[in-house]
Amino acid sequence: MGRRRKGRPINGVVLLDKPTGISSNDALQKVKRIYFAEKAGHTGALDPLATGMLPICLGEATKFSQFLLDSDKRYRVIAKLGQRTDTSDSDGEVVETRPVNVSHETLEACIDKFRGESDQIPSMFSALKYQGKPLYEYARQGIEVPREARKIKVYEILLHRFEGSEVEMEVHCSKGTYIRTIVDDLGEMLGCGAHVTMLRRTGVANYPYDKMVTLEQLNELLDQAHRDEVAPKELLDPLLLPMDTAVEDLPEVNLNAELTDLVQHGMPVQVFGVTDAPALRMTSGEERTFIGVAELNDDGKVAPKRLVVFRDEVN
Repeated sequence: MGRRRKGRPINGVVLLDKPTGISSNDALQKVKRIYFAEKAGHTGALDPLATGMLPICLGEATKFSQFLLDSDKRYRVIAKLGQRTDTSDSDGEVVETRPVNVSHETLEACIDKFRGESDQIPSMFSALKYQGKPLYEYARQGIEVPREARKIKVYEILLHRFEGSEVEMEVHCSKGTYIRTIVDDLGEMLGCGAHVTMLRRTGVANYPYDKMVTLEQLNELLDQAHRDEVAPKELLDPLLLPMDTAVEDLPEVNLNAELTDLVQHGMPVQVFGVTDAPALRMTSGEERTFIGVAELNDDGKVAPKRLVVFRDEVN
């Protein structure tokens, strides 16, 4: 007899507005408990200091979270000039203080150097792993390990405000870009040092900003459901975004019932007129039901890569 699953097989994406002061994993666990979800995963960690958009995938949506990890991001950041910290943000210890003698023109010129492609060396206080452990675990022990520079791209970086020692910017960047590192590098370029005092992620892929929900809102709906003596899912589930929103930018291949059945049994199928792309979003029938992600194999057939497993919720 199989092990009884804990939680319910709810599928979808919660667009959480993460609060400051907790880790992304803490936020994930709270959402998982509120939804009583069987399975959950987030799509790119935010520092405890940071707030903003953290898509949390529930159930079968976790199979497609990698596509959100790989997507572009948008941030709003406030930096303090004149102080450098060991974490490049205000959660760390100040390690250097220098006078700020920066003109608006100099600041704009230095910011301009971050636009486009560049190589960035990740901070020691990042979640990247070295020999199986996150870098921040080494950093907390005072150990520095080698890190390889990574290619990043800054599509847009805008200066919104420069008052005294405070700089506010907006950044649109590729995956894997560390805003703390940009701020630290900017501070060194200006000769005065800098660190992040506020960081808010305002965008992931094409998700709408106004669809975000807070933990307070989710908990209030949970309390309301208990007060009204209705199943929590009646109030919580309408907030879920469809799981295929994680892959909506992929080219679609629509399959009929016969091809759908073959694909769901793991078999590649021949479909004419399919766009040659690294990954394809598969839908089924006239309803265009999302059934998973595929790739073209060497024979030019649509080969299933990750399939949605549909299970009814047991009441």
